[in-house]
Amino acid sequence: MRTAFLKSTGQTPVSRDGELLTEAQISSTVQDVVASTQFIDIHTHLFAPAFGKLGLWGIDELLTYHYLEAEFFRSSDTKPEEYWLLSKRDQADAIWRTLFIKNTPLSEATRGVIAVLKAFHLPTDRPDLVEARSFFKAQTIEAHIRKVLQMAGVSTVVMTNDPLDPEEAAVWLKGVASHRQFRAVLRLDRILCNWPAHWQVLAGQGYRVDEQASGKSPAEVRRFLADWYKRMQPVYMAVSLPDTFEFPKETTGNRLLKEAVLPACRELNLPLSLMIGVRKQVNPSLRLAGDAVGRADLRALENLCREFPTNRFLVSILSRENQHELCVYARKFSNLMPFGCWWFMNNPSIVEEITRERIEMLGTSFIPQHSDARVLEQVIYKWNNTRRTLARVLSNTYRLLSEDGRGVTRGDIQRDVTRLFRSNAEAWMDLRAPASDAPAQAL
Repeated sequence: MRTAFLKSTGQTPVSRDGELLTEAQISSTVQDVVASTQFIDIHTHLFAPAFGKLGLWGIDELLTYHYLEAEFFRSSDTKPEEYWLLSKRDQADAIWRTLFIKNTPLSEATRGVIAVLKAFHLPTDRPDLVEARSFFKAQTIEAHIRKVLQMAGVSTVVMTNDPLDPEEAAVWLKGVASHRQFRAVLRLDRILCNWPAHWQVLAGQGYRVDEQASGKSPAEVRRFLADWYKRMQPVYMAVSLPDTFEFPKETTGNRLLKEAVLPACRELNLPLSLMIGVRKQVNPSLRLAGDAVGRADLRALENLCREFPTNRFLVSILSRENQHELCVYARKFSNLMPFGCWWFMNNPSIVEEITRERIEMLGTSFIPQHSDARVLEQVIYKWNNTRRTLARVLSNTYRLLSEDGRGVTRGDIQRDVTRLFRSNAEAWMDLRAPASDAPAQAL
């Protein structure tokens, strides 16, 4: 990973830890440090091998990623209702022909597929996918995961785990062996955002809850979360919220947030991740590709941080227009950790803008990125893009600092990059390696 990244930039390291760098040395040193420091990927939709087919990988999954499906419908006469009738293989073939053969793959998502193919020395311009399919078919998942994460420069992958998803819950209930590179997250969307449709699942498991979340329901939800904490050993709890989220508005979701989730996070010493700004299914015919973005009122976040100072909040916002406001709130509340450039924000031009803004306002007290990968191999191009962008931003920042009168050493750069890539996440989450590979507790 390090050698490939340095070759791509044409840079070579020239400094030792303690010497002050010249302006000419700053860029090459930043390139070297960024290339050689491993990321903790704090938010993905990947799965450890024990979850079997829930984990997505390979060329057909890469090509049918919902970012590419949205592009496909813009460049093809195929209607969504026709596309969904196709097999996964035929869908992938249609997208390949349309976006990669008939058109030049210029978008971020299409270039990502090209970067993955190149990383595995596969052709990027053939009219069919024969070689790519043959290559991925030959891989074994455990070895392939190790190789992909090594290529991406990722040491730890944080999953997204929904205890109310029937297929995933069935795996957890059998007992899941811990994996040294994958950590769990307890996802709360079905509880906090759609309680009326899911409370009966908890009731069916013996928790005394009702549709209005009244009476003992909050206490029973806390018991449910504690039980799943024992089972999953998550590093945080998480929820994706709409742009219309308000707090402390009286809603069932807010009652459960205040009386169940936040107390559970305090008791278990877990952060709560809030990902705010999605507008679900503005075009339902596109399925996963049908969601959009809305500007949120971040006074809800202000209220949470102020009213619950002993809770820790990881926060990512979907709207570009909210990013400056998020930085301002992070300056006011030390229990708020901005992280990543989520979903529609994960384009290099926007990532660079946001990262510069965060450094200017917060120094290195934020987590710059997560991959949000749904398909294993996506981490290769997503983290390569992040490294390229961060190297440019940090090189310019250190050059300005040097011009302003403060010398910079390689040791300074390594400390800062380590904080951005790893230490901030480690300080907010218990990311110590699992003690063993024994199955997690099956309660």
